[in-house]
Amino acid sequence: MKITVWSSLLCLVTACTTAPVLPTSTPTPTLIPSPAPTPTPAFDASKYGTAELDVTYCTPDGKPQKLDLYFPESGGPWPVLLYVHGGSWREGDKAEGAGWRNLTASGYLIVAVNYRMAAEAKFPAMINDVDCAVRFLRAHHADYNVDTTHIGALGASAGGHLVALLGTSPDFAGREGVEYADQSSRVQAVVTLAGLSDFTVDMPDGINMAIYYAFGGLAGTESEKNIAASPVTYITPDDPPFLILHGDKDGVVPVEQAKILHAALTEAGVPSQLGIVENGDHGLQGKNATPTQEEIFNLIFAFLEANLK
Repeated sequence: MKITVWSSLLCLVTACTTAPVLPTSTPTPTLIPSPAPTPTPAFDASKYGTAELDVTYCTPDGKPQKLDLYFPESGGPWPVLLYVHGGSWREGDKAEGAGWRNLTASGYLIVAVNYRMAAEAKFPAMINDVDCAVRFLRAHHADYNVDTTHIGALGASAGGHLVALLGTSPDFAGREGVEYADQSSRVQAVVTLAGLSDFTVDMPDGINMAIYYAFGGLAGTESEKNIAASPVTYITPDDPPFLILHGDKDGVVPVEQAKILHAALTEAGVPSQLGIVENGDHGLQGKNATPTQEEIFNLIFAFLEANLK
């Protein structure tokens, strides 16, 4: 299937693999028809092909956190692509997730989440909320026709950091989240775009100020806060497969962050694909950026098809 280029790759996506660059096209395989999945009895069939917006998924400190759901037109239970927006942990909105709605045509339930911003709560509030969103989906799987064994997460910039942390440290005992405590926040695939992975490494001034505001300290030291905020801290061999995409001309988050994450995952035996976008900026775009946006989306799609179905 060919994926069209959607404007909501927004400010963060682009990549080429470090080994053979991009996979070449292959003939579409002949599939053996199988019976259509049966939706869960609790699912309201009138939701097929629609969106359900501003659903409260958790209420930390009495503050309702919202998510949006975009439903495929038929079938289910569906694998989930959870979209976590960027914005330096202090801005951004789940509305960006609508740009991934095209994937509903391929049988994915798209879920986009908001989380507490740094102005109202410092880290780890953000990851606590993302964790809770996954647990909510599992607790309400019948209502939303969710395949609880196939949940993937995709995020860009600050969202890329959060999904990497979600993938490497699910159900972390030190997190506050108590809602739906009987459910797991483990995901089965992670796509991180221009994200951060190791806060103990020096960062440019711009992103370092955002880090200070959200985390209460500057990056570049092996402080307790920096270690706790770093996805590389928690990597274990049972982590889900990762697709890591980053521009080599990123002036916000250094491309070394992607390389550090990929190296650590690979050393632990976790399947990891690293894509460095030549001439790509923080949005994985730029003059003569390689690969193209369409190739990037096809790469993401192929990763999701391999790991969530």
